Amino acid sequence: MGDYVIKLPDVGEGVAEAELVEWLVAEGDVVAEDQPLGAVMTDKANVEIPSPVNGTVKSLGADIGDTVAVGAVLLRLDVDGEGNADDLGSAPEPVDAPAIAKADTPPSKPAPTKPEPQPVSTQKESPLSLAAQGVFTQFRKDGERPLASPSVRRSALERGIDLRLVPGSGPIGQVTHADLDAYSTSPPVTGRRPQGVPKLDVREVKVVGMRRKIAERMQQAMSEIPHITIVEEIDVTQLETLRSSLNAKKRDDQTKLTLLPFLMRAIVNGVRAYPEINALYDKSENLLKQFEGVHIGIATQTDRGLIVPVVRHCEALSLWSSAAEVSRVSAAARDGSADRSELSGSTITISSLGKFGGLATTPIINAPEMAIVGVNKMRTQPVWENGMFVPRKVLNLSCSFDHRFIDGWEAAQFIQIMKSQIENPAELFLEPDDE
Repeated sequence: MGDYVIKLPDVGEGVAEAELVEWLVAEGDVVAEDQPLGAVMTDKANVEIPSPVNGTVKSLGADIGDTVAVGAVLLRLDVDGEGNADDLGSAPEPVDAPAIAKADTPPSKPAPTKPEPQPVSTQKESPLSLAAQGVFTQFRKDGERPLASPSVRRSALERGIDLRLVPGSGPIGQVTHADLDAYSTSPPVTGRRPQGVPKLDVREVKVVGMRRKIAERMQQAMSEIPHITIVEEIDVTQLETLRSSLNAKKRDDQTKLTLLPFLMRAIVNGVRAYPEINALYDKSENLLKQFEGVHIGIATQTDRGLIVPVVRHCEALSLWSSAAEVSRVSAAARDGSADRSELSGSTITISSLGKFGGLATTPIINAPEMAIVGVNKMRTQPVWENGMFVPRKVLNLSCSFDHRFIDGWEAAQFIQIMKSQIENPAELFLEPDDE
């Protein structure tokens, strides 16, 4: 048998290290050539590491969450033949002591040792603490007479303890002298018996992979970007009527329209008036890059965390095309098939919690962008109109801006353009020359 070392390969794009996010094998597993062994993450892409040979897993070289450099040992396999460990300069395996003992030297008998005396605890265990450990403790039903021996009852009477409040630790819930002592030391604060056993388990979850990336980006955005957030109420009654009408007439090959395509068109028209909002900040060059093309990130919840796939060149898309692209890139983000080009390059982001959204949110900017548009839940509320209250469908937009480069006045004007166009949806389809 030989020792075969598998190192982290060059995963491309100039990556020098990657985070180990998953092991698909364990020590002792038999693996086949091309079988996935584990997965590493670089930026936002997960890369599986396949086995180049058949063999048995001998040892794993890293733990989940570790950052592994390209060329570092990931794991070792036992393989038929010589393997590759010698070529890689690996150290020989240590030899067990019995293997180098002389054949004619009888093994020496170990010297007899006395067993270590175990410390004896004299502290009485509280029934409540034992109950927390799931050892015993039985509480009575309301009105049930406590079980106790005559001597325990006499002791309780002399000490002024109500036996009905003392949990019993006996085989069938009898109250013992130890229970009385424990109750005297730490009686329930309220004087009432507990209603259940406290749960003391603590589950530790290591922050790795996508969740670690999200945490780092959120921390960086909040620490580096001074946010200004403006919340504006939008009447979407007319837009919802239009959306329902268009969906009723859509072809089978067309994607159902949600609110997002209309909102994307309002953003395109808004940044046409305020192009500084459709920009990225290059911190290393201290440079703002304003884009003519509008590439909108769609914050998408997945089982791996929040991912932002990108719909590119929204300024050139129709409502139906926008709806189709939102559906496509969101599905790719959820099933993990989105490539790097679909997960980067956005110039402004939309974050929507749909019906689960609150009345208002404070969305965090997707750095290095200048702005993010947060969509809150739609609701029907009475609005005073023409001398009477009428039901209207409304929602709040919560928009955050990078206050280093976007002044409050510009932010407010941008939102008012969006508000006007959403409340009067015909304006969404005006060309610049028509305005």
